[in-house]
Amino acid sequence: MESFASRDFRRYQLARVAVILGAEAQSVAVAWQVYSITHRALDLGYTGLALFLPGLLFLLPAGHVADRFDRRQIILVCYSLQVLCTTTLLVLTRIGMHTVLPIYAVLFLVGTGRAFSGPASSALIPHLVPEKHFVNAVTWGGAIFQFANTVGPALGGVLFTLPLTRLVPDTRLEGAGIVYVFTLGTLGWFLILIESLGVRPGRMEHRSASLRVVLAGFRYVFHMPMLMGSFSLDLFVVLLGGAVALMPIFAQEILQTGPRGLGMLRAAPAVGALCTSLLMARFPLKRKAGVRLFVCVAIFGAATVVFGISRSLWLSLVALAITGAADMISVIIRGSLLQLATPPEMRGRVSAVNSLFIGASNELGEFESGLTAQWWGAVRATIFGGVGSLVVAGLWSVLFPSLRQADELTSASLLGRVKAELETAPEPATLT
Repeated sequence: MESFASRDFRRYQLARVAVILGAEAQSVAVAWQVYSITHRALDLGYTGLALFLPGLLFLLPAGHVADRFDRRQIILVCYSLQVLCTTTLLVLTRIGMHTVLPIYAVLFLVGTGRAFSGPASSALIPHLVPEKHFVNAVTWGGAIFQFANTVGPALGGVLFTLPLTRLVPDTRLEGAGIVYVFTLGTLGWFLILIESLGVRPGRMEHRSASLRVVLAGFRYVFHMPMLMGSFSLDLFVVLLGGAVALMPIFAQEILQTGPRGLGMLRAAPAVGALCTSLLMARFPLKRKAGVRLFVCVAIFGAATVVFGISRSLWLSLVALAITGAADMISVIIRGSLLQLATPPEMRGRVSAVNSLFIGASNELGEFESGLTAQWWGAVRATIFGGVGSLVVAGLWSVLFPSLRQADELTSASLLGRVKAELETAPEPATLT
């Protein structure tokens, strides 16, 4: 627990717990509202598309902003926008919505805030702990993230079904409205803690915006097969294997549970990830990081297939927990590769590139899941996605040997491999 010796790291993680709890609870409420209004899988997919599009549109300026301005201030501005968005969802709920278009508009603004806060948050972490404790910080950060992911969806399901009108007859809050009030509280706590951070990284990039400066992150990743393989592997595996958008369908029509069952399904991957991250904090990865990455991706795909064919709630929960455990190991490896193999002055722009891949795999993956479920049904779409993940794992292990050969998660080991890759790149000149 060396990383917790840092005051700023402790406060940042407390802030993350709060805001992730609120965001995950809110995602359950939004998904249930959308499906209750339209009863169409494709409309669940559109929620992911609305969150993804801003990341695509603002990718380049977001990365440059993260390197040019105080990353803490960027985070504060972006999450102030989240407060406005959640307040709007609360108002729309209280007046009674019968269309999903306003929800999509709000989600687009949520995605805009995430597009700018994601690179800034990722690039801020190395400033919170000494470099020798960075992998430990990534591991504990993953554990904290998964803890909040475990509790958040389940809490959202409980709050959604809370009979508050019976307890307080005069209130007009019920269902999603209760969840949104809770999310507002977590956002307020997040802003207070982030404001109290002592770290002031300032600007890392001193050059004015230009096409070459803004595109530097893309050039850096393009000339590094190890990073390119890592980012694209996550993109295609989660794009194909992610079944999060379809969980309301599984909860209501296949497993025949209600909002609380949906909360359990949403929480199950995080349970597996939390247990794995705590284990890895005690027994960290030391060697063969690349090989273990591909093994975990294969396990993720196989467990997704099991979830797709399951008709038992408990078997589904176990399969989802396994996907979360496998993905957690992948997250730790990829997060370490991203930060330890990237110069400090470029971490914002490279993190922005990574955010595009993550956004495409998560939010665009939800759209893909909704679309394929509309064509083939939720079960077939999920099974197809799991098989596709297995195929991608096999192909990428052949196409990106440098990623497969990655060994120790240390700056010395990774930077040595980076140097070798840059020397063989077509344009080995300055990438920044």
